[in-house]
This record gives sequence, C-alpha cells and structure tokens, in this order.
Amino acid sequence: MPTPVTNKATTTWNGDLFTGSGTTNLETSGAGSFPVNWKARAEESGSATTPEELIASAHATCFAMQFSNELKENDTPPTTLRTSAEVTFEVGKGITGIALSVTGQVDGISADDFSRVAESAKTNCPVSQALKAVDVTLTASLG
Repeated sequence: MPTPVTNKATTTWNGDLFTGSGTTNLETSGAGSFPVNWKARAEESGSATTPEELIASAHATCFAMQFSNELKENDTPPTTLRTSAEVTFEVGKGITGIALSVTGQVDGISADDFSRVAESAKTNCPVSQALKAVDVTLTASLG
C-alpha cells in the first residue's frame, strides 16, 4: 500500500476579522504566498485570495484528474479537459454551493457517455467526497 502523502499550507492572520488581513502560504510546493482578507471573501472577490478560491482550485484540479482517469478506463482517454469550479460563499451561511464545469476534447466518445463518465468522476473525486455537505452541480460538454 502506498505511503500517505500529506500537504501543508499555513496562514498568518493579523487583527480582527473585519479589518485584519493575512497571508496564506502553500508550504509543500512552495508555489506561493497569497494575501487574504475579509473584504475579498465577503464583499468583492479579486483583491486577495479566499478560502473559497483555494477550494475551487483544489476541486477543479481533483475533478480533472479523476475524470481523466475514468475516461482512460473507459478506453476514451482525453486530449484536453478544461475544468472550472465556482464556490459560492454567503455571509452568515457559509459555502452554499459549488458549480463544476468541464469541456473536453475526447476522441471516440458520445456526448451521453462523456456526461455519464463526468458524473461518475464528480462522485468519485476525493475533493467532492470531502465536500459532500455542499450541493455540487456539474455541466459537462464536448468541445
């Protein structure tokens, strides 16, 4: 059995929730440090990253990996998959939904089979499984 892989990120926060800010660091990969603050999370995305943006990145990546594997197991390996995830956060409610979307270039597969395998990948994706408390929708199309 393979050895479990553990990844690490850290965040340093300064001040209170509404006027404070911080930095989150991708420690395992060293890929970067990103500013975080409440305003970006609750009022206007874009000025800094948010937990929801990081979840969206993780979910889009995990789903694409799972889907590519399931397409290969279906004897229809993908040429390209373009996947996005939109995570919705509502103040006072938390994360209220995730919308996955994928467009793929896959030879030898029907649109129905593409959608069927995509739904299976959504169910089997480890990040989807970790986020079962949230409604996850999926739009899948050949492009």
